[in-house]
Amino acid sequence: MPNIDGVAAALVDGDGRVVGWTSAAEHLLGLPADQVTGRPAADLLADGAGDARALGRRTGAVRLRTGDGASLEVAYQVLPLAGEHGEVRALVLATPADTVARRRQDEAFTRELFLQDRLGLAFFDTDLRLLRTNTHLLPYTGLPTHLAGHRLGDFLQPADAAAAEAVLRGVLVSGEPVVRAELPIRTLDDPGPAVVMEVQAFRLQAPDGTLIGVTALFGDVTELHRYRRRADVLHRATAAVGGSLSVVGTAEDLAGVLVPGLGGRAEVDIAEAVFTGDEPAPGADGLLAVRRTATAGPPGPDARPLGPLGPEHLGRPAAATTGPPSMSAPLHARGGPLGRVTVRRGEDEGPYEDEDLELLREIAARAALALDNARRYTREHRAAVGLQRSLLPPAETVVPAATTASVYRPTDTATGVGGDWFDVIPLSGARVALVAGDVVGHGLQASATMGRLRTAVRTLADLDLEPDELLVHLDDLVSQLVVEGSEEERERGVADPSGATCVYAVYDPVSGICQAASAGHPPPALVHPGGRVEYLPVNPGPPLGVGGLPFETAECALRAGSVLALYTDGLIEGGGSGGDLDEGMAQLAARLGEADLGGDLAAAGRAIVAEMSTAGLSDDVTLLLARLHPVPAADTAVWTIDADPSAVAGVREAATRALEGWGLDALVFTTELVLSELVTNAIRYAGGPVMVRLIRSSVLTCEVSDPSSTQPRMRRARLTDEGGRGLYLVAQLTERWGSRYTRNGKTIWAEQPLEPPPLSW
Repeated sequence: MPNIDGVAAALVDGDGRVVGWTSAAEHLLGLPADQVTGRPAADLLADGAGDARALGRRTGAVRLRTGDGASLEVAYQVLPLAGEHGEVRALVLATPADTVARRRQDEAFTRELFLQDRLGLAFFDTDLRLLRTNTHLLPYTGLPTHLAGHRLGDFLQPADAAAAEAVLRGVLVSGEPVVRAELPIRTLDDPGPAVVMEVQAFRLQAPDGTLIGVTALFGDVTELHRYRRRADVLHRATAAVGGSLSVVGTAEDLAGVLVPGLGGRAEVDIAEAVFTGDEPAPGADGLLAVRRTATAGPPGPDARPLGPLGPEHLGRPAAATTGPPSMSAPLHARGGPLGRVTVRRGEDEGPYEDEDLELLREIAARAALALDNARRYTREHRAAVGLQRSLLPPAETVVPAATTASVYRPTDTATGVGGDWFDVIPLSGARVALVAGDVVGHGLQASATMGRLRTAVRTLADLDLEPDELLVHLDDLVSQLVVEGSEEERERGVADPSGATCVYAVYDPVSGICQAASAGHPPPALVHPGGRVEYLPVNPGPPLGVGGLPFETAECALRAGSVLALYTDGLIEGGGSGGDLDEGMAQLAARLGEADLGGDLAAAGRAIVAEMSTAGLSDDVTLLLARLHPVPAADTAVWTIDADPSAVAGVREAATRALEGWGLDALVFTTELVLSELVTNAIRYAGGPVMVRLIRSSVLTCEVSDPSSTQPRMRRARLTDEGGRGLYLVAQLTERWGSRYTRNGKTIWAEQPLEPPPLSW
């Protein structure tokens, strides 16, 4: 007896005996045919006669005994058959009851699934032709009345059909289901804005593994997609405009997000006052002068020349009601207008919706706050740069000992300008002090701290101290500033002067000796006349404010025409050094060696800084170049005398001969008086030996050195006093005078202009 589609079957004669038994029946109950045929069918019933009555019905359910003594509930169907000689027979078909229940559930699920219209359902064959669907798929016109047998390309835009079929084909080939794939869908007859469908697809196979097709479930998520897109645009716009303190950079970042986020063209107009850090305000005519600061996307045919913005542009956001789709929103922050932002769409992109306008207004509000922060930063940055530049000496100076040129380039980072400084300080004896320093921190407070330190250095330099001794005094001052700093100042972010560094170098054009000391600062670079570059052998001490540690002075002889370069660490930390100071110093040495330092010194400095800063600045950069000028030996005259008052006349005579030889006859009388007073005081109060030196440079300097470390003090003599008028007389006859300590005592000096002032009667 053959099997019927795997369903267990038995043939029963008119007496109720089993005369046929299929292999499926053997498998279902575990009873071979030779144990069942010829026996009454009722013997198979688990409850005997009680269930025998059920076999009298055409269909039903009974419990049968299995070969292992257990029972199995089956659903059966009785089919009467006519025998060959008129005998009565019946074919009994049986299936496990739970299998029948599952089949009924599957049928009900499939039937109801195709009847519902909330979730789209489509069944495709292996050629991706539609076999069955529960709905028209899309709320569009242009769809065939009957979709069965059609491919997606028959009614969808080619690009959309190709994208959808690629997803379905991937499922057919790989067998991997697709979950929540979003696809844009447009029909051939309605190519407007696409509907976004969320698609989930899985492969269908027969029980024997034969590939049948693919089923796709889909739903319209257009509104959800728009919400997500708007949220993404808002998020990206917030992140973009918050990453810069540049007015132009903020506007460009904003335009870059709006295209294509909200349209194909964006224009950002910013008030002119914002670029200078001022508060923008409409003029008397109610118009606000603006500058088109950033655009994105191609200009449309309706692009109009930019003009001042009136009240209608600075009020609430508005969308255009005529012409191509476009909308704009004002940029307002803290109650003041900053400009306007406008976005436009092409005709094929559809009109803007209220939600789009609300989104633009929110983006404009956040962008306006960022722009106002950039405006405030611009104002503070300009003030800080202005303050710092006002605290620095002129960019180019000429003194007897050197011609100098400087380059200062503030960083443009969010932290603002820093505390870099440099100085060129003329000293007595035609010497010059070259200074470079750096205060840790940025902004106005760093500039103010820098100004305090520069003033302190100038004050200490006026005492003519050795470089290491000057740094000791400066270190003490910084330590005191740290102690005096209040908690309120620290909370306000006032720059801590203990993070300052400084290098102080003194060049003597008479001897050609340069002395330098460093407080945590990189050493000066020396460029020899032939172009060879080396760094002064300065052993850097600790930064200022550490206290308790000494500083060392290094000395070296410099040739005429040498160039000394002082700089801050921002120059050697930038560029291609990657922050490696050794690499940065090597690059600086190479640039100095290649530069034309014999020509325009300022131009050479600018070129060096530009080359070293190509990768951007992370800190302020300062470079001071000093081309050194020695005083020729013929322009100095030196005499050493014993502590004998009679030697004063010989000094006057020798000085007269020197001045006449230099063509300075007009200064003979004044110089004799000055030297007489200074030499006489040295012999009287300090003893010998006494050294007298005349130096001709931009001024005539008279120096008298003695072994005493006691500094002279000018006082006002009374009418009855016989002395005490010497220094007062020197002060009246010379342009300036002073004294300095030396390793062997002190030196008193006085300067006269080479051209004496005209007498006034």
